[in-house]
Amino acid sequence: MSGSGAPQPPPTEADSPAVKGDSPANDSSDVRQLLGIKGASESTSKWRIRLQLMKPVTWVPLIWGVTCGAAASGNFHWNDPVDIEKSLACMFLAGPLLTGYTQVINDWYDREIDAINEPYRPIPAGLVTENEVKTQIGVLLAAGLALAAGLDVWAAHEWPVNFTLTVFGVFVAYIYSAPPLKLKQNGWTGSYALGASYISLPWWAGQALFGTLDWKTMVLTLFYSFAGLGIAIINDFKSVEGDRATGMQSLPVMFGIDTAKWICVGMIDIFQLLVAGILFGVGEKGYAAAIVALVAPQMFLQQKYFLKDPVKYDVKYQASAQPFLVIGILVAGLAVGHHGPL
Repeated sequence: MSGSGAPQPPPTEADSPAVKGDSPANDSSDVRQLLGIKGASESTSKWRIRLQLMKPVTWVPLIWGVTCGAAASGNFHWNDPVDIEKSLACMFLAGPLLTGYTQVINDWYDREIDAINEPYRPIPAGLVTENEVKTQIGVLLAAGLALAAGLDVWAAHEWPVNFTLTVFGVFVAYIYSAPPLKLKQNGWTGSYALGASYISLPWWAGQALFGTLDWKTMVLTLFYSFAGLGIAIINDFKSVEGDRATGMQSLPVMFGIDTAKWICVGMIDIFQLLVAGILFGVGEKGYAAAIVALVAPQMFLQQKYFLKDPVKYDVKYQASAQPFLVIGILVAGLAVGHHGPL
C-alpha cells in the first residue's frame, strides 16, 4: 500500500509518466502532477515537485474531518468571522502541513515499492534529492507543531490539547511508514492507523478547538475510523503486485482478493450502522435515519462495482460511493453538536 486512503480520479488518456505539448491531455496531466496522482506530467519545477510529494488530493478528508469536529462541538458559529478563521487555521494544520508531512515521509520510505507501483512519483523518478526530501519533512513538521501550539493559545486552552493531538498524529504517521515498526506492513494495523488518522484525529482537533472532547464522542469517531479502515483497504487492491514483491502484508495479499473485498465492505457498512444505532439510542433518531439512508446507496454501489471486480472498479466505486460516507460523518458531527455530551 502506498500513499493514502484518498480516492484517485479515474484514469484518462493522459495516464503516462510524461505528456508533452499544449493539448487538453497535457493540461490534465499538469493538474494531476500538482495533485500528486497517477497520470502526472513530469516537471523540473521544484515547487511543483514539492507540491506533488505532499499529494494535495489527500488533504480533503482531513479538512472535512475538522469541519465535522467543529460541528460536533456545538459551539461553532458558521457566521462568526473569528470562528471561521480558527477553523481555516486548523484545516491548514490538518491538510497541507500534517497530511503533507505524512505523504512526504511515506513516499520516502516507500521509494522502493513506488518504483514498482508508481514509478512516476518524484522520488523513484529521481526528480528530488534525499536532502531536499528531508528538508521538506522538517519544515512541514516544524510549521505544524508551531501552528498547533498557536491554536491552543488562540483557544485559551489550559492544557495544550491541539498540540498533543498533533504530536500523536506525527508519531502515528512516522511509525506507519518508517521501520522498524512500519505499521503499513501489516494490513490490519496499517489500515486502521490510516483510517483513524484521516477521520478521528481531525475531528478531535476541530472539536477541541471550539469545545470539549469527551471519551464517548471519541469512541464514536473511532467507529468511523473502522469504516475508514475499509476505505483504506480499497487502495491496496491496485498494489498487490508490488506489495507481494516487497513483503508488504496488505489484506488482499494476506487473505486474497475475494476474501479481502468482503472484509472491506463489511467494515465500511457495519461500523456506519453502529454509529446510526448509537445516535438512535441517545434519541437523535432523525440523524440516525439520515446515516442509514446514506449507507444504502453505498451498499448498492458495492454490488454494482466493487464486489464485481475490486481491482478494475476501485476508483469508480470510491468516486461514486465515498461522498455518501463523508456526508454521513458530517451528519454524525451535527448530531453530537445538537445533542451535547453523549
